[in-house]
Amino acid sequence: MEWYVYVLIAVGMIAVAVIFFLVGVSYRKKFAEREIGSAEQEATRIINEAIKGGENKKREMLVEAKEEIHKSRTENERENKERRAELQKQERRLQQKEESFDKKVDAFERKEEALAKSQAAVAAAQDEVNMIKKSQLEMLEKISGLTKDDARRQLIALIEDDCRHDAAMKIKDIETNLKEEADSLAREIISIAIQRCAADHAAEATVSVVPLPNDDMKGRIIGREGRNIRTLEAITGVDLIIDDTPEAITVSSFDPIRREVARLALEKLIADGRIHPTRIEELVEKSRKEVDRVIKQEGERATFETGINNLHPELVKLLGRQKYRTSYGQNVLNHSVEVSHIAGLLASELGVDITMAKRAGLLHDLGKSVDHEMEGSHVQLGVELARKYNESPDIIHAIEAHHNDVEPHTVIACLVQAADAISAARPGARRENVENYIRRLEKLEELTGTYPGVERSFAIQAGREVRIMVKPEEVSEDNMIMLARDLAKKIETELEYPGQIKINVIRETKATEYAK
Repeated sequence: MEWYVYVLIAVGMIAVAVIFFLVGVSYRKKFAEREIGSAEQEATRIINEAIKGGENKKREMLVEAKEEIHKSRTENERENKERRAELQKQERRLQQKEESFDKKVDAFERKEEALAKSQAAVAAAQDEVNMIKKSQLEMLEKISGLTKDDARRQLIALIEDDCRHDAAMKIKDIETNLKEEADSLAREIISIAIQRCAADHAAEATVSVVPLPNDDMKGRIIGREGRNIRTLEAITGVDLIIDDTPEAITVSSFDPIRREVARLALEKLIADGRIHPTRIEELVEKSRKEVDRVIKQEGERATFETGINNLHPELVKLLGRQKYRTSYGQNVLNHSVEVSHIAGLLASELGVDITMAKRAGLLHDLGKSVDHEMEGSHVQLGVELARKYNESPDIIHAIEAHHNDVEPHTVIACLVQAADAISAARPGARRENVENYIRRLEKLEELTGTYPGVERSFAIQAGREVRIMVKPEEVSEDNMIMLARDLAKKIETELEYPGQIKINVIRETKATEYAK
């Protein structure tokens, strides 16, 4: 077939398609118009029905609103009636109260008038009583021969005597009960603590004496023109006493460490036999190192025995130095260890921190390690050393208060005080020379014998008891209790003594007559 035939066929098909498209469009337009018409009719119908329904609803709402208005009006009228009735009741009650109040006011006015009349009558009666009293007082003064002031003074004196008697008896009863209870408890606690603590009971000597093999050794120690003894004294800082004592040399020094170094050096020189300045210097240095080693070992031993840990190394050395320090013949290191043990045992009985109590007891005499080298009391030095090496405030306070330099305000401080007194006052712990002993007894008798009414006083039981004889005509039985208390306070404030002092006040009345 030719090509134009295909063209014609294509054109014909296109024409047919256009015709079908136009026919479909026309059909859809007519169908849509019919649909729109029906929708408009339906919309018109619905609008009409809605208008009719709205009018009906409006009429119903108007009816309901009218009914609600009528109901509200009726309720308001009822409430107004009730309120008016309540107001009328309140008005009646107020009127009744006003009438009652007016009656009370009238009654009060009548009572006030009656009271004024009664007061006037009482005042008149009081004036009459005062006049009668005055006349009676004048009559009594004439009869008794005493003025009013004199009678008052006699009455006050009588009352004071009675009160003093009652107070003295009450004080006596309270003191007796307190002493019995406190003594029993304290005796039990201290006895338990002492029984649990085993300590030496021998005082230690403070004199350093070096024995010699023979008296010829004295000349060798002195040396030619005294050069050996001068060298030894210059290096060690001690004084050597070479006298007529056979086969012995006495080493004298306030510093116990220096005295120990000199003693060891002398013993080594005597054993070596070569005594000259150079050898003296060598052996003194060797002895000093040996003493330092012993000091460290003794300090560690003390901490080990008491179970105290974490002490500063310098504090351990200072404790070791106490081995060569004595107080009234008692070794200070042993005393410190003993105080630590006793304080710990007392703390265990009282339920206090045992470790803290033992630590405070071990360090309480720390200042005695350096009191020969530094100015100040051993308490002040101990406080400074403890503060320097960062001890706790409770430990520092216990050190500061153990001799009452400050008032103790912790249980630990009180326990250290008690343990220190126990360790120092037990039999055989310390020695006291005869002069100090006699001086203490004389001062005790002098102090107690100067009180008014005291006839004589006697210190007995090595100064642990004082017996006071009073004049019976000047000191009554009631005043004896007061006198004993005053003397106890005065002894506590003015005397220093170990342990306690018992005060016995004795009043004796004698009647003497002769048969002829």
